[in-house]
Parts: sequence; structure tokens; C-alpha cells
Amino acid sequence: MPPQEPHRMRLPALSLLALALATPLAHAGTVATVSSPNDVLTVELDITEGRLAYRVLRFGEPVIDDSRMGFRLRGSGTIERNLELAGTATASRDDTWEQPWGENRFVRDHHEELRATVRETIAPHRTFDVVFRVFDDGVGFRYAFPEQPAMAEAIIDDELTEFVIAEPATTWWIPAGEWNRYEYLYDATPVEQVTAAHTPMTLRTEDGLHVAIHEAALVDYSGMWLRRAEGRRFRTQLSPASEGWKVKRALPFQTPWRTIQVADTAPALYASSDLILNLNEPNRLGDVSWFEPAKYVGIWWSLHLETESWATGAKHGATTRNTKRYIDFAAEHGFRGVLVEGWNPGWDGQWFGNGYDFDFTRATPDFDIEALSAYAKERGVHLIGHHETGCAVSHYEDQMDDAFAMNERLGIDVVKTGYVCDAGQIERRLPDGTVAREWHDGQWNVNHHQRVLEAAAKHGVAINAHEPVKDTGLRRTYPNWVSREGARGMEYAAWGNPTNPPEHEAELLFTRMLSGPMDFTPGILSLQGRGQAIQTTLAKQLALYVVLYSPVQMAADLPENYAKHTDAFQFIKDVPADWAQTRVLMGEIGDYAVVARQDRDSADWYLGAMTDEHGRALQVPLSFLEPGRRYTAQVYRDGEGAHWEDTPFAFERETVEVTSADVLPLRLAAGGGQAIRFVAR
Repeated sequence: MPPQEPHRMRLPALSLLALALATPLAHAGTVATVSSPNDVLTVELDITEGRLAYRVLRFGEPVIDDSRMGFRLRGSGTIERNLELAGTATASRDDTWEQPWGENRFVRDHHEELRATVRETIAPHRTFDVVFRVFDDGVGFRYAFPEQPAMAEAIIDDELTEFVIAEPATTWWIPAGEWNRYEYLYDATPVEQVTAAHTPMTLRTEDGLHVAIHEAALVDYSGMWLRRAEGRRFRTQLSPASEGWKVKRALPFQTPWRTIQVADTAPALYASSDLILNLNEPNRLGDVSWFEPAKYVGIWWSLHLETESWATGAKHGATTRNTKRYIDFAAEHGFRGVLVEGWNPGWDGQWFGNGYDFDFTRATPDFDIEALSAYAKERGVHLIGHHETGCAVSHYEDQMDDAFAMNERLGIDVVKTGYVCDAGQIERRLPDGTVAREWHDGQWNVNHHQRVLEAAAKHGVAINAHEPVKDTGLRRTYPNWVSREGARGMEYAAWGNPTNPPEHEAELLFTRMLSGPMDFTPGILSLQGRGQAIQTTLAKQLALYVVLYSPVQMAADLPENYAKHTDAFQFIKDVPADWAQTRVLMGEIGDYAVVARQDRDSADWYLGAMTDEHGRALQVPLSFLEPGRRYTAQVYRDGEGAHWEDTPFAFERETVEVTSADVLPLRLAAGGGQAIRFVAR
């Protein structure tokens, strides 16, 4: 069926004065308000009987109901009662900044800011600010603690920030505090059935409003989980530290931003993710032109299929001879990078969660890293490094400066890091030599990732982190943090038990991808995992390159499988990894998505469309194309009778001439997709 607009009550156009008169009066306890630039969203700050709370309204209707704020501190009680407003300040911003790489080259930052100073009315009279930035499509707020005599440091046992969802809603969520980090299939349940969730957590209310709760600028703090307390009331639960507390900070400090994105539709919700970037600090690294967004191949999928191994021996994948084969393939087909996993000592034996034997500065005897780096350079190819820590993180930090220096010398300018172990088992060596265990998103490991970024940047190395802390927009501040995993990627299609279902990627776009790029590793044209088929059509594998963004994008299948599907492979060779602008044209969470992106280096556009287990017929206006210009649409689509279960290889490639005035019919098979390159003439 053609996509339908969610059913929402539409108000007639009103003047600003009439809209103001129509808005309900603020609550009796309201001490400050701030509205977005076009009066779409309003935040009201309350202090009632000494307790601090906020609410968010959209066109006067509640999105977030009264939600309390505060902290529980170790040794000094709570900051949640006996509070008063000590002053306010406001500010406005409307400017545009340029990303060195990204989904959109230019990002507009247009918001209104309220800074409210709050203090205790009784001893010890502690003071803090609550800062709100209100955009038309979302809100960010944070706490800021200034230097003050009554408080030299804060040891936070709990952050008491709440999010009370105003309306019944369907929620897409993955569990927090469980062993598999962020790598779960999404549950779609009523909001009242959520237990503890990672963010972004995405909701669609009964009347069609889309909301996502997340955080921005996670720096020197623990990651935020959302624990449902009762009904539709959620409270922040910070990832714990090995000492038992959640965060320890000297004053002055500020927390990450707590973010609430609000939009009428799923496509508009994706567009609102610019809010996450806007709440981060500008680029601290200066010129990062040494990083080049690009596609890569590598010794990876064979390891998950178990036809080759990370460990040395007869099945070892990372040999000099095998790597040369991949370098030659990359050079022939225009891929910049070749990832090699298993190149260094440490993979033999039980390394999972026990990476003390990894060495990041030397190779195994059957992998000549010096010769291979030179061989790749001669062919215009770069090796991509791989630093799997096995969660022996202090052990990795002992070596990372030397490792990045070696990478710089050899021309290895992208490194994939890994933190494979169960959640809560990150190794941290204490000053006395004993080992503590931390969470992947606890304060210590959050700071570890920043140390890695800073060390890598000194040597012109970009980082693609797997088993990471979640993305909170820090790629703006540290543009060498180019991608990460942080969700259930393609390797689960290799392993099965269970494999990724057809709706998975249409859920990722409107959940995980709200936070930033993901190294999903698409392009498995064999459609075959380890003993089971992948639940996709051939055309859908191509669409993933447009729908799921990463500036380092892998062609993950084996070279011999691309040789069997040269028509489909052509799209993977052509599609860029960096974009001038992005439009999500239509879609619903977990059902389907249609995304168009313009190449940053040409006038060409690319479109990716994909669906869940149901086939769809869509009518897509091409108004995103440049008016008055003709384009040749190179179409890669599901063929006659295509279906993910029994005919996934049915595939057609054709060309058609189009303009921006045309409406293009798309037929998506069950579990299928379509990819189009619009070549400007």
C-alpha cells in the first residue's frame, strides 16, 4: 500500500498572538519558560514545594509531563528538595556550520536557550544551573555545577532526571544492563512494558507523534540508561563504576545533554538528529582532511563463516598471500581500504574477554606488514588496522601510542578497535596493579575512548570502534571518530541463532541511526551465512549503502561472490561514502524506508529503499533532484517473483530518464529493496 500520513489533529493556521492565547496557562509552580524559534516546542521549569521539575509541550500539548530533576550524592545527601530559582539568562543562536564529512555538509543550529540558576534554601546552599536549548524539533538540557565553597567534588550515586511520557505510545527499545551490550533485536511494545532501555529509545504515540530520548556530548560521565519506574515515568539510570558510584567529578563540571527529539513522522525524526550534533562542541582537531571517507573490503566475512580463522595455523586468514589477494581486488575495483583482522599476536587460545596477549606493534610471522603496506601504497590502497582489545583495556592503553605511531609510518590511517567481552567486564588496571571491571558505557571507559581518539589524532588516524560506547555526537568535536558498531550488525546474519529479520534495518534507521554512523558491514551478495540464508533479497543489500550511513563503508562479502554478481556489484563500486545532503523521503519504524542522498563530490543522487517481510508498492516524487536538469536513473531492483524466503536472487538492472517533476514507482519485494543512482546530465 502507498505510505499514509500518521493520523494527527491539525490546527488551523493561527497568528502568534492567537496561538499564545490558545496555549494553556503555565502551572502555578512555573518559574521560567522558553520556546523554540517558531514556537513549536515550549519548556516550562517548575519549582513546587522546593522540588524542581520540567515539562515539554508541542503547540501547547504535553509531550513530556512533569518530570523531576536532581541528584543523589555520596556522603552529602540529595539535591532534589528545598530548591529555589536564583536567576535566569537567555540566549539565541542561528548559524550554519560545515561538517568535514557526514550525512549533510552544512548543519543549521537554530535554538533558544534558557539558563536557570537553582540553589538550596538550606545549608549547605549548593548551587547549579539547568541549561535548556530548545529547537523546533527537539530539546536538549544539562546540569552545570560551578565552583563553590560548599562543594569541591560530586560523587554521584544516582541522577534523578525523569522523562514522563505524556501519551500512550509504542516504544522501540533494546535492554540496558545486559550482557550483550547494545547488540539486540528491537522490541516494539507499549511504553508500559519497557523495563530498562538503552538510548536512543524511540516512541510513536497513539496520535502519531514521534519522540526519541537520547543524550549528547557524553564526556567524562557515565552513559544514561532509561529505567521505567512506573506507568510511563522513566528515570535516568547511570552505568555504574567499579567503585559502586556512577560518576565522580571535581567542580566545575557539566553533565551530558539529555535530549528529546520530537517530530510528526519517522522521516522527520531522522532529520531531527542534527540536534545531537548541534549540542556538541565544535571541532577540536583542526584540519582533518587527512581522513578520506571511502569504502573498503577485507579479511572479515570469511572469519565469521569459519572458512578462515583469526588464530594462526592452517586456516589463518591474515597471511601475506591472502592479503595481497584482497589488495589486488581493492585496486581493481576502486576500494580505498583493506581491513585485516587477525594480523597480530594474541588470537590463539581463549582471547574473548581476556586480551592480555594481544600485541599491537608487531605482526604474526606469516603477515609481512611492512611489505604489505608498501604493496598497498603502490596500488593506491591503504591497509585498515585492527586493534581488538579483548577488553584488556589498560593493556591496550600501554601500547596504543606506539601502535598509532606505527600506523602513521605505514600509511594506515583508519583503525577498527574492538572491545569483545560481556558487558561489565572491561579490564581496568588500578595503581596497585589489581584489576577492576567496568561497563562499556561507564565513566572510566567513556574516558578511555576519548584517550584513544586523542592519541590517534596525533598520528592522523581515524577510529571505527566496535563494541563501543554509544554515539552521542562527539564526531563533531573529534572528527576522527568516524564510525562505530553499537548495534546488531551483519555478522549476526552469518551466525544465525537467530539471524537478523527483514524488519531489522528499517528499525535501525529510526532508532540506532538517530545517534550517528554505524559500520553495519553490508553487501553480502551471496545471501548466505553460516548454514542459513540471510533474510534479504539481493537488491536490498544494495539499498543498505544508502539507507544506513557510515563514512567508512564495507563491501563485506568475499571477492569470489562479487565476481558472481557483477551487475549488482557495480552499484557497490559506484555508491559514495560521503554526502552533501540527505532526505528521508518516506518510511515507518520497522516497516520500510526510502532515503535519498546527494554525492558530496558531484551532482549525482542515490536512493535506497527497503521493506520488512511485506512487499510494498510506493510512489516516490523525485522533487529532491535539481529542477530543470535531466538524470539517467540506473535502477537496481527486485526482479519478477522476488521474495526473501524462496527467490532472493531475482534481480533486474535497468535505466530510465527522469527529472525532478517525475514520480517514480517502486516495487519492493517481501524482504526486498531497491537502489538507484541518478546520474546528472
